[in-house]
Amino acid sequence: MNPTIGKYRWRMVALLFFATTVNYIDRQVLSFVMTDPFFKKQMLGLSPDAILTEQNLKDFKISLGLIDSSFKAAYAIGFLIIGWLIDKIGTKKGFALGIIIWSLSGMANFFVNTLGGLRITRFMLGIGESANFPSAIKTVSEWFPKKEHSFASGVFNAGSNVGIIITSIAIPYIILNYGWRSAFIFTGCFGVILLITWWFTYEKPEESTKLTKEEFDYIHSDKNETSPNAEKISWFKLLSYKQTWALAIGKFMADPIWWFYMTWLPDFFNTNKALDQKLDLKTFGIPFLVIYLISDFGSMFFGWLSTQFINIGWTPNRARKTTMLICALCITPIYFASVTHNLYVAIGLIALATAAHQGWSANMYTFPGGLFPKNVVASVTGIGGMFGAIGGVLLAAAAGYIIANFGYQPMFIIASCSYSIALVIIHFILPNMEPVKL
Repeated sequence: MNPTIGKYRWRMVALLFFATTVNYIDRQVLSFVMTDPFFKKQMLGLSPDAILTEQNLKDFKISLGLIDSSFKAAYAIGFLIIGWLIDKIGTKKGFALGIIIWSLSGMANFFVNTLGGLRITRFMLGIGESANFPSAIKTVSEWFPKKEHSFASGVFNAGSNVGIIITSIAIPYIILNYGWRSAFIFTGCFGVILLITWWFTYEKPEESTKLTKEEFDYIHSDKNETSPNAEKISWFKLLSYKQTWALAIGKFMADPIWWFYMTWLPDFFNTNKALDQKLDLKTFGIPFLVIYLISDFGSMFFGWLSTQFINIGWTPNRARKTTMLICALCITPIYFASVTHNLYVAIGLIALATAAHQGWSANMYTFPGGLFPKNVVASVTGIGGMFGAIGGVLLAAAAGYIIANFGYQPMFIIASCSYSIALVIIHFILPNMEPVKL
């Protein structure tokens, strides 16, 4: 990094890192709450001293799968609407609205007493949380030249792992000492802090008084940048480009796997019969800390690796796809996590897969900013996110039933091969990653 250019743009990445951390804290809390026996009994309408039968647990898993599907359906709808809204009213206002919706929805779980009520709050949470990535990717496209997009995306995306780490350590403690309802109030308060920080920190490069002329020129060093007053392009028009479909396929095949990890890993470690040791609310912390610290490394490393390939003269097409191939190969062995008896082997395989997924995502996030003009980046991101969420809806709806009746092995088979298939399809659709000409 050239010290004469200035580093103020990285403050925006720090802000996005914080936002992504809070976003994942709020969405992840339910995954740990759902392992609490008192929560299960409350949602199933059982008395606190009732004994949970095998059938009760099966019914609970199937219901949670459908509720998770509801969250992802809202996420899909929200991605499309929020992406369009951010391009229309601006990143600052659009993201602020999303933060308000998801924070209020998260805290509303304090009052929930039934599975039906939980379905409503999770649906609204999905609408609000869909604002995070379109806002973040658009901010990166505004504040960074294209060659730095993958590394900047990898850094802010690492916030997702930090959010899960904080949740895995703090939420079990809160549940054990204050009850599951308190967990939702605790996490919702982070959204209030984020809203205030975002509103008084975010600005466009053109509005900043703290940027040096050298850094401003560096940020805008890409050729053929779109005028801020350029005409907005409709969703239907964007869907006519193969670049949009390459992004959509990458999200459709990979995002559901990541959401599967987030929703079901606590239950996997808590109930999977193959493991010789089980985890619970008292022991989740360290294993999840290890898994998601390694995921953080993967997010930044694979984002950095793609940028390094470009710096040594590779084309973006070769650099991005080679990095994504490495990520896909690292994910393939995760199948064995579902059949091993050794807890530590399972943790290691899952950590490798989650790190590679984050590297995959860091490179997928460069598609909108690298292939489309800045005035449609959030809309394209929203379309890609919508397809990812649709895949999530389909997998989540089936996951509860599959896990309840067949265990985790079928889910890990899907996870092990999804990325390789996605990369083959992406290369078929887009052999060369050429920017669109609107």
